[in-house]
Amino acid sequence: MKASTIKQLKDELINKSASELKELCLQLARFKVENKELLTYLLFEASDEDQYVLNCKSFIDELFSEIDTKNAYYVRKKIRKILTSTKKLIRFSKKKETEAELLLYFCKNLKNYNPFYKRSNRLQSIFQTQIRMAEKAILKLHEDLQFDFQEQLENVLAND
Repeated sequence: MKASTIKQLKDELINKSASELKELCLQLARFKVENKELLTYLLFEASDEDQYVLNCKSFIDELFSEIDTKNAYYVRKKIRKILTSTKKLIRFSKKKETEAELLLYFCKNLKNYNPFYKRSNRLQSIFQTQIRMAEKAILKLHEDLQFDFQEQLENVLAND
């Protein structure tokens, strides 16, 4: 089955009543966990972005603390999973400030994850890629925010 375009969906949603829209949202939330997470963000967390960022940071900390350090392969695999989760949280928000802050926070945690970070070229490659993405997000911000995030970026890069 081919998916409809956004315009077609938007036009069809205009014709639905409030109760029908509610049922469609609930059915969508039941269908996939990510849809439920997005709906949770939109309903409960979108109004307070600062608290959302704090929740995301504590979630990232929790994921880093759960890494099994017995095998370097599993460390890399878990870090890639944490990055995927971080990207999903960024996608929910769609705000460049949130993107820059969460990417820098991920990079700081990754760089401080010794001894695996210093020994793994793959982890260093992930780090460099995410730093570049954070830099791109920072460039799209207001000048005052750019200055603040640039300082954070320099702190992440300087810590050795």
